[in-house]
Amino acid sequence: MAPIWLLVGLVFFFQNGFLSSGISTNISMKPSEVQIGGIFTFNSSIGKVAKVAIEAAIEDVNSDPSVLGGTELKLVTKDVNDSGFLGIIEALKFMESDTVAIIGPQTSVMAHVISHIANELQVPLLSFSATDPTLSSLQYPFFVRTTQSDLFQMAAVAQIVEYYEWREVIAIYVDDDQGRNGIAALADKLAERRCKISYKAPMKAEPTRDDIRDVLFKVLLTESRIFVLHTYAKSGLDVLDMAHYLGMMGSEYVWIATDWLSTILDTNSPLPPETMDQIQGLLTLRMYTPDSDPKRKFVSRWGNLTKGSFGLNSYGLYAYDTVWLLARAINTFFEKGGNISFSNDSRLNEIGGRSLHLDAMSIFNGGKLLLKSILGTNMTGLTGPVQFTSGRSLVHPAYEVINVIGTMRRVGYWSNYSGLSIERPERLYTRPPNNSVSNQKLYPVIWPGQITQKPRGWGFEKKQLRIGVPNRVSYREFISYEGGDSFKGYCIDVFFAALPLLPYQINFKLIPFGDGRNNPSCTDLVRLINTGEYDAAIGDIAIITNRTRMVDFTQPYIESGLVVVAPVRTLNSNAWAFLRPFTPMMWAVTAGFFLVVGAVVWILEHRINDDFRGSPKKQIVTILWFSFSTWFFAHRENTVSTLGRLVLILWLFVVLIINSSYTASLTSILTVQKLSSPVKGIESLRESDDPIGYQMGSFARNYLTEKLNIHSSRLVPLNSAEAYAKALKDGPRKGGVAAVVDERAYLELFLSTRCEFTIVGQEFTKSGWGFAFPRDSPLAVDMSTAILKLSENGELQRIHDKWLMRSACSSQDTKLEVDRLQLKSFWGLFLICGVACLLALIIYFMQIVCQFYRYYSDFSETSSGQSSRTGRIQKFLSFVNEKEEVIMSRSKRGSDRHIEEGASMNGVQRRHMDASSNENGSLQVI
Repeated sequence: MAPIWLLVGLVFFFQNGFLSSGISTNISMKPSEVQIGGIFTFNSSIGKVAKVAIEAAIEDVNSDPSVLGGTELKLVTKDVNDSGFLGIIEALKFMESDTVAIIGPQTSVMAHVISHIANELQVPLLSFSATDPTLSSLQYPFFVRTTQSDLFQMAAVAQIVEYYEWREVIAIYVDDDQGRNGIAALADKLAERRCKISYKAPMKAEPTRDDIRDVLFKVLLTESRIFVLHTYAKSGLDVLDMAHYLGMMGSEYVWIATDWLSTILDTNSPLPPETMDQIQGLLTLRMYTPDSDPKRKFVSRWGNLTKGSFGLNSYGLYAYDTVWLLARAINTFFEKGGNISFSNDSRLNEIGGRSLHLDAMSIFNGGKLLLKSILGTNMTGLTGPVQFTSGRSLVHPAYEVINVIGTMRRVGYWSNYSGLSIERPERLYTRPPNNSVSNQKLYPVIWPGQITQKPRGWGFEKKQLRIGVPNRVSYREFISYEGGDSFKGYCIDVFFAALPLLPYQINFKLIPFGDGRNNPSCTDLVRLINTGEYDAAIGDIAIITNRTRMVDFTQPYIESGLVVVAPVRTLNSNAWAFLRPFTPMMWAVTAGFFLVVGAVVWILEHRINDDFRGSPKKQIVTILWFSFSTWFFAHRENTVSTLGRLVLILWLFVVLIINSSYTASLTSILTVQKLSSPVKGIESLRESDDPIGYQMGSFARNYLTEKLNIHSSRLVPLNSAEAYAKALKDGPRKGGVAAVVDERAYLELFLSTRCEFTIVGQEFTKSGWGFAFPRDSPLAVDMSTAILKLSENGELQRIHDKWLMRSACSSQDTKLEVDRLQLKSFWGLFLICGVACLLALIIYFMQIVCQFYRYYSDFSETSSGQSSRTGRIQKFLSFVNEKEEVIMSRSKRGSDRHIEEGASMNGVQRRHMDASSNENGSLQVI
């Protein structure tokens, strides 16, 4: 007993990873043979294939002198018979025999333990079948995985689940390192695609039939029908046999087996007919190895190696390549000056190792160099390119997607490069990677039950769904609880009309929610779905943001946003009705523009148009008359100037629009009965301090306080339509409310028999009613489809008319008073007209100034002296007031007078010059 405990202590000692120096023993620089070990189970599906493949590879390596240059590999294999304890013992024995590397172990459970020994003694451990993704190079630096990690296999499973639009799966697995860690990787990959494992069903490593039955009974109680089976070969077939016995291989079930199933089918095919019948329709994966001449030759050679006793699986190919990988790495090791030498670990004696002969174990001094050579090897083997990434994974991980029909039928491939595809992965490597959902494709699958239609993945028949229904007090036309399991109303009829349209039947029980005295809160009901007390909820449940965070809703079956209802009174016509089309501001601005346009036209026409001249009194009358006569297009004054005509055209266009709008509005006022309400909509309610009513239990309260910042003291809860009517009639002065805020569906029913109230303003939220289900429930999708079908075939409208169509009151022929025409509706027209007037005045002023300066320069020389500034201004104003023809005539006469004066001066000068000339001539004669 003491030696066993000492051995266990040794294993824990190895976990520390310390290295010791000891006495070095050199074998040779390049020995004639190098010993490697092999640890696996000879009678397992993987082990028996691997043993033959490894022995064939050793023979091929040793027969090729170009690989190791004369050195041969000596293989020593140990059968551990699926025992972890024996695996540890055999690994320790290898450490006594100068072994430079170990091929194996076969299982991940053994790999976790033996890797500690390999780390301590620096002997590389190459496993072709330990797929546990947690066998990390950081924790186990001397462990080298020469096959694909389950991390990639679970990524393939997750993408298959997403491809078929399933959202939840059930994981059935062996409860050991490989099973637990593989399912943990699956959970992570599913979460990346917004899917999840809804239930985990662990099993013993060697379960009995009763153990399997107990696990499957628990699985049957769940709703998901998508099973991922991650186990070993023997227990996997036992699970499928029990599942078939329990009726879990029907048309509504989906089974996805990891590569253990394809390994069995490749190795032991054909299986017994009864076994094959039990696995028809399953999906499984197989590690993909591309076709090549060496692979085809080895496959044809396999029959001779095994005498046809069993087939070749993917693990056999990886085992074969592992030997070649190790052989090439040893050759590189020697080329880099590596020396096979071992050192004793002196610390083994300190823990009493002599009684177990542990001092015979030694550290491989060249272990690090050999490990580096292994990881740096780049070759092409039977499985394709053999090369390691920086994370020590093989390059280009890929799987075949197999549908078990008859034997095995490939429906596509999965690669880490481009996801699911019907093309071989090596062809995809030549193109840019494309993992988009639209690019994923598989061939059609034949599912369990020999069906080709994709299973929905859920089953509700065997579980009674607890469906909560609001127990309403008011508006019982929507939902009315009659006692027991009896409900009726609009929402109930919609639900029962949708049930026959589902692709399956559901077993359910309607449960009233609420005390029957007050309307219950639908938010509280939805919260109970999230906690699991209810499986669904139907009724008048508004689809709002905070509820969608808890559950999934169906397609809305009725639109119902928040609106405002207020009292109204009839607005009769009176003697001053003609003023009501425009607001006071609109009247003022319109009148102002009449005067402005009249003044602008007068300025532009005053100097050239006799219609705009005369005494001041006459000119003022002209301006007023011209301005307001344009309203009726009755002005008789003609415009002469270009600028005046431009201004007038634009103004007449504005007048046409205003006149038409006024006429239309006045006609409506005088001919259609109007209703008036002091409340114009939600904005006027926010600005006032009046109390506001809302339905008890409605989300309207939270919306008003949180979104519109209305103080809660202003909100008055009301519990019935009668309470609505009384509060609205009393009004704020008598303890009532100014208006009620509620969903349109309720208020339309309320108003159908109460004509003294009406909806004011616009609907200020957009929402609808739907049925609530747990997150990612397929019932939400299927029920939405059923509701759409009800809408398309008219059944939804028929149900609406049955419960909600009431006799319309006479006030439907009236209209609520609309807003009067305001300035904001016409400010663009006024702006255009104003800008035109301003530009015309600027141009006109520039023309006047230019004319004035020309006139002033012509007559400045005739003035008796310098004019003062005041004089110039007076002259300018006088100039502006004078008619343009007079100015032009005066300017012309002035110009003629200057010409005559110039000619007269020239004559005098000539006569003077002639007289001077005569005098000079007389003097010369004398």
